[in-house]
Amino acid sequence: MSCQSPIVVALDFPTMAQSIEMAKRLDPKLCRVKVGKELFTTAGPVILDELHNLGFDIFLDLKFHDIPNTVANAVSVAAKAGVWMVNVHASGGRRMMEASANALQQLPDQNTLLIAVTVLTSMDQSDLLEVGIDLTPEQHVKRLASLAKSSGMDGVVCSAQESAMLSSELGKDFVLVTPGIRPVGSAQGDQKRIMTPAQAMAAGSHYLVMGRPITQADDPIAVLTQSNQDLGVAI
Repeated sequence: MSCQSPIVVALDFPTMAQSIEMAKRLDPKLCRVKVGKELFTTAGPVILDELHNLGFDIFLDLKFHDIPNTVANAVSVAAKAGVWMVNVHASGGRRMMEASANALQQLPDQNTLLIAVTVLTSMDQSDLLEVGIDLTPEQHVKRLASLAKSSGMDGVVCSAQESAMLSSELGKDFVLVTPGIRPVGSAQGDQKRIMTPAQAMAAGSHYLVMGRPITQADDPIAVLTQSNQDLGVAI
C-alpha cells in the first residue's frame, strides 16, 4: 500500500542512527520522510537504502544548484536510487532545470518527482533585498515558480502562504511542497512564513513537510496520527 498521507517528516538529525531510530517510531503508511543535507552528508547514499528497507518513500532534499550538466547528472543518480522526490534551486535558471527534467525523461520506468525550490521559508523581504532582489517574497516566488513550470518541473517548494496564489496561477496539478508547517500550538522555530496543516492543504498545498513538531514530540506517532486525522486522511 502506497502512502496516502500528504505529510513528509523531516529527518533532520546529525547521525544515521538517530534518523533510523526515529523512522522506526513512524509508519510508512502515515508519512513519507525527507533526507536533507546534514543527514545525507554524514550518512551518504546508504541512508536511502536503510529507509527504503523500512518501507518509506523518500524526498531527497539536497537543493541542487550548479551548472546544468552537473545538476542533471545528480538528479539522474537520485532517481536511479529510487527516491520519490528530488529538488533543485529554481534560481539555477531555465537551462539547469530543463537539463534535469530531460535527464529524468531518459531513464526507463522512473517516476521521481522533480521539484524546484523558490524562496526559502526562512527568508523575508529584507533578506531578499540584501541579495539584490527588490521584490516581495510572493512576487519572487511567483516569478521562479512560473519559470520552473515552463522548464519542465513537476512542482515547487514554496511557503504555504503562497500556495493559493500558485495553485490559481499555475494550475492545481502543479505540485506544491510546503515546509514551515506547524500544528496548532507548536513553536515557530526559525521559520518565518508558516501555516497549520489544514490551512496549507486548504490553500492548495499537495505535500506538507513537518519536522520538529513530530520528531521532537514525546509521542511522534501520536502527533502524526492526529495530523492525518485533522486532514481527513483515510489511513
